[in-house]
Amino acid sequence: MRDPDVIESWRRCIDQHKLDPAARQKAHVVTESRLREHRQEAERLVHIARGGLDRLFRQVAGQRYVVLLTDRHGVAVDYFGERHFESELRQAGLYLGAHWEEGLSGTSAAGACIQTGEAVTIHQDDHFDLMHTPLSCTAAPIFDTTGSLAAVLDISLLRSPRPKSSQRLAMQLVTASARRVELANLMARSASEWVLRFSLSPELLDVDPDAAVTLDGSGRIIGFTHGAARVLTGVAGVDWRTPEVLVGQSITRFFNLDINQLPGYMRGRPAEERILQFVDGSPVFAHAIAPQPSVAANRSPSLSPRRVRGNPLNDLHGGDDAMLEVQRLASRLVESTVPVCIQGESGSGRRHLARAMHDSRTPAQRFRVLSCIGLVPAMIDSGQWLKSIAEDTGTGNPGIDGGSLYIEELADLQPVAQDALMRLLVELDDNDRNVGTVRTIPRLLCSSRISPIELVKEGRFRADLLHRLVGATLVLPALRHRQDFDWLLQRVLQQRCQTDPPAYRFTRAAQEDLAARRWSGNLRELANVVDVAIALCPGGVIEVEHLPPALGDSAAATEPNLRNPGDLPQLLESCQWNISRVARMLGVNRSTVHRRMQRAGLQRPD
Repeated sequence: MRDPDVIESWRRCIDQHKLDPAARQKAHVVTESRLREHRQEAERLVHIARGGLDRLFRQVAGQRYVVLLTDRHGVAVDYFGERHFESELRQAGLYLGAHWEEGLSGTSAAGACIQTGEAVTIHQDDHFDLMHTPLSCTAAPIFDTTGSLAAVLDISLLRSPRPKSSQRLAMQLVTASARRVELANLMARSASEWVLRFSLSPELLDVDPDAAVTLDGSGRIIGFTHGAARVLTGVAGVDWRTPEVLVGQSITRFFNLDINQLPGYMRGRPAEERILQFVDGSPVFAHAIAPQPSVAANRSPSLSPRRVRGNPLNDLHGGDDAMLEVQRLASRLVESTVPVCIQGESGSGRRHLARAMHDSRTPAQRFRVLSCIGLVPAMIDSGQWLKSIAEDTGTGNPGIDGGSLYIEELADLQPVAQDALMRLLVELDDNDRNVGTVRTIPRLLCSSRISPIELVKEGRFRADLLHRLVGATLVLPALRHRQDFDWLLQRVLQQRCQTDPPAYRFTRAAQEDLAARRWSGNLRELANVVDVAIALCPGGVIEVEHLPPALGDSAAATEPNLRNPGDLPQLLESCQWNISRVARMLGVNRSTVHRRMQRAGLQRPD
């Protein structure tokens, strides 16, 4: 006997969507351009949710589970899965861009969740489409701070030989993760307002509360999590599926509480003593979080996002020597037409630098990206790519408005695709000469994690194509070599919170822990770590316990290990006695560096 939610979904598939239960359809996948649009629309939530998704995936790692985040339309906009069976996941639709709307794919966990707003497990032949019957999928809704469906969190198996009851743990994990994402989203949007969090358990109150609301200065509700909507609509005697009625209601309608009493529920008292009563007398444990203070007038200008409104190249660093040189060279190259190659490790900010150079010169024109990963000649020779440039500019001639073309990761460009790209650049160059005084081709920028010269020496890249793409080279330092780590950490935190000052802050111990890491994934890894910390932090202060474990580092073998103790003074001097940077260089903790300094009789100069 099928569950009632499955039966209702099948009825909708037949009666409303007119789908055929005997059909076998391949997974519906949106085009790359459509996927970009969906990801841009959901960008803020994807950033906030990513830490929670990563944590959920690590909880089920090695069990062949896949974690998907779909937007409110059912399109998968984020994904965590094991690489060794990625091709199977793509074929099954458990990948980026898959469209799981019920009207297209039939009964599925994500599709049914969107329809009902309820968590659901769709196991094997619960699926309406025969193509999906091997799958076992569990999904939970994620609501925004006004009660509207924002996304769906899905955890799926390609194959599960066990009965549907085996997915109860998956249901617990996915609903808990969805609740935490909602809380993180509410906290990120509520830095300037009171937040009241409540839980039936004092042990979980400060760590993983059941629900939370945001209050304005008069004590009226302006935002809430889904858990709060269920509880408070019950108190108010209205249907929880109409949570919008909560907005504007005074908190006194639900609790025996005046807004002036909120400070008494802050962390100054033990959680078990912070008991709040609903209007019917039933108790709940409460945690109030005060509004963050406004921006101080003497705030350091180096941390201000307003710098971006001037020259974007001025916002690349917080005083790092290597980045100062990159900024100086990039500023001189901006006004030229010299093609520039940005070299650096993956995640070191190459695209960000390319975009800053573009915005410094032609911010009103298009910044186009051509990724070399998986690029095949047909994609270039078909004319589709050329046509897309012409459509971007609104003219019949490709690239007529100039702008910039950023060719990403030359090291991944296959020889046959190099030939096609060479033909394209020659054609564009010929058009440019025919027009005469008007430049018709975009400014060329590219990136490579490996020196382009080395690629040519190894026979992996055409020398004549290299000369067209690389006129000047800018080399970005790896994060572990940068002197401005504290500035970068603050910048990333501010961007993730989208508030100024950020709604969260790191303790000194947490900041030192991060400063001593190796950062093989560079700025991209740093952003992910900040996302996880925000998702795991119950309040506004991020402790060491909220940080995810450091990842392994393949670059460790290339760094100095100080076999000669006499090397330590030289390294300290070269790092300007920045202990965190020395620790990153050596791949050790700061305490290890201090012990070595003590044994060597070294002391930081005044």
